[in-house]
Amino acid sequence: MADNKAKSTKPVNKTPPKSPSDPAKDRAAKRLSYDSNSSHEGAMAGEVSALEEAFRKFAIHGDTRATGKEMHGKNWSKLCKDCHVIDGKNVTVTDVDIVFSKIKGKSSRTITFEQFKEALQELSKKRFKDKSDEEAVQEIYKLIEGKAPIISGVTKAISSPTVSRLTDTSKFTGSHKERFDPSGKGKGKAGREDLVDASGYVSGYKHAGTYDHKVQGSK
Repeated sequence: MADNKAKSTKPVNKTPPKSPSDPAKDRAAKRLSYDSNSSHEGAMAGEVSALEEAFRKFAIHGDTRATGKEMHGKNWSKLCKDCHVIDGKNVTVTDVDIVFSKIKGKSSRTITFEQFKEALQELSKKRFKDKSDEEAVQEIYKLIEGKAPIISGVTKAISSPTVSRLTDTSKFTGSHKERFDPSGKGKGKAGREDLVDASGYVSGYKHAGTYDHKVQGSK
């Protein structure tokens, strides 16, 4: 009897068993969630303004580890030069450096995009003095929007007396002199090898080739 009572007092699990999931439905739900997130991220990426795009391009210039979210002082100065924010009159290199030091944090060496816009607002007052604050900001934005760092071309050779002396063919002597004509143009193979002269004239004779002309003229 005791055994029967013990069995009857045992709690019964009334929770209904979970129905087996449908793998196809699970995959569809995951794909729908992924597509939704992707479209949201794409929309966010499409909202990047031309100003922020320029900021990112300059922020990563010359630094393979840069993320484009922060900009160093060197790249800030380059942006101001390449985009003609610095005009040498109202805004100078010193002005740009002062504003950067003012905007960035005390212990930081970089500025964010929001700080970047604050710095531009500071410079716009100096760059476009004849415009209202709002118009000045828009004008300075136009100088930067859609721009990218200017990459310097091939470095020009530095002219020096040594280089000039080595390249002036009129000052060459010996075998080197024989390789060039009076105008400085190379003679090619004739300047490197001793070619056999089959003209019948003595080597170095100045009137070579004039005999036939003289004979015909005397007839």
